[in-house]
This record gives sequence, structure tokens and C-alpha cells, in this order.
Amino acid sequence: MTGASSPGAASGERAQTAVVGVAILLGLTVLAVGGLTATTGSVVEDGAATAAATRVATDFETALGPNPGPRATTIDLASGSVRVVNRSVWVLDADGVVWAGHAGAIVYDDDGHRVTGFAGAVVRTDDRGDRVVAPSRIAPANGTLYLGVPVLNASGADGVATGGHRLSVTLHTVARTERIDLPRSTYRVAVETETPAAWERHLRERGATTTRRDIDGDGTTAVVASFPGRRTAHLVVRDVRLAVEVGR
Repeated sequence: MTGASSPGAASGERAQTAVVGVAILLGLTVLAVGGLTATTGSVVEDGAATAAATRVATDFETALGPNPGPRATTIDLASGSVRVVNRSVWVLDADGVVWAGHAGAIVYDDDGHRVTGFAGAVVRTDDRGDRVVAPSRIAPANGTLYLGVPVLNASGADGVATGGHRLSVTLHTVARTERIDLPRSTYRVAVETETPAAWERHLRERGATTTRRDIDGDGTTAVVASFPGRRTAHLVVRDVRLAVEVGR
């Protein structure tokens, strides 16, 4: 009859439909596996970057710590860069600045992971935000404000990048210490930083109230921490001779 299909034709159509369905299913499976592979690769890469940032944070804390004498700290880098940047610290009383230091910061960057060693603290930045992972030596106690500030005098390279090659960066430090006793007054400490939120949390935990201000007009914000009450201040300035050497 006109318009009727034979049983064989219907069977063939069903077979073709089944083949097409299997092909689509296989295609979806391949896409799914491809997506899984990409996701797994991203997780592995991020895990490696996180582990590297953790090692660098520990190395910065060691290199810039308060222990006297010469020290060499070697940082092994598979990727990323290390550089020294200009940063300042100020101590102020009611009349203005009583001490200022171009303290300098050492910064590690790698694909969204950053570690900064500055003013005695180590700050990490990643997808979790900015946070202090090694505290500064800025603390009030018993009517006194204690301030420990390493000041970097860097020589050698200002910055190094791996360029896809493994590098060893050695930080040679020789620290000389100067102690400055300041009379009883109301004191503020200003820390120039690109991660002000982390420093604000850190200094508020030390009992300070904080504001933000560009003290020297260079475009970089300083967190200004005000400590309540009149107190003496003991300032320990560590002159850190930092030489950056690179070896493959």
C-alpha cells in the first residue's frame, strides 16, 4: 500500500537511530573525560603553586627573622618571580614623624599566588585573599610599644624570573641591629603596603585602631595603626644586607 513501510525498513531506521545514539553518547563521554582531565590538571597545578608559595613563605620568614649573624637561605623555584620593591615604615607621635625607614619588601609572584616579606611580617595572597602568615614584631605590652623592623639593603638583582626554567635564588643576609628608645607619648605606626586589609586585621589584633593614608604621596597606601594611651617605645631596627644570587 502507498505510504506503508516494510518491517525491514523500520528495523533499519531503528538500527540507524541506535548507532546515532551511541555516537552521541560516546561523544558526550569523550567531552566529559576531557573536562575531567582539564579539571584534574588545574587542581594539580594549583596544588603545586600552593605548595611552592608555602615553601617560599617559610623561606622568607627564615631569611628575614630576628636571629643575628650571617645567613644564607636558598629558595628553589620551578616557576614565578622574586623581586625587591620599595616600601616604607614610619613611627609617629602627636607632633609628626619621629622615625622613618625605607624598609623594602621582597615579593614572590606565581600565577595568582603572592608572598611578601616586609616590616617583619610575611603576607600571602591567593584565591583565599590576603592574610598575614608570619606576624610582625609590632606589639604593645605593659605600657611599652615594641617595634622590630628589618630594613632591607639589597644588592645583586632587583628581580629574577624563572622563564620556564628551575632556579635557585639565595638570599644572603647579614643583620646589624640598632636600638632606639623613644620617650613616653602616644604613638602610631604606619606600614606602606599593597595588602592593607591583611595589615589592618593584624594590627587590630594587636590592640590598635587603623586608618589608611598615602603618607609620602607615591600612590601606595599606608596602614596607620594608633595604639591607645601614652607609652614608651622601644624600636629595634635590623639593617639587613640582602644579596640576591641566582643559580640554575
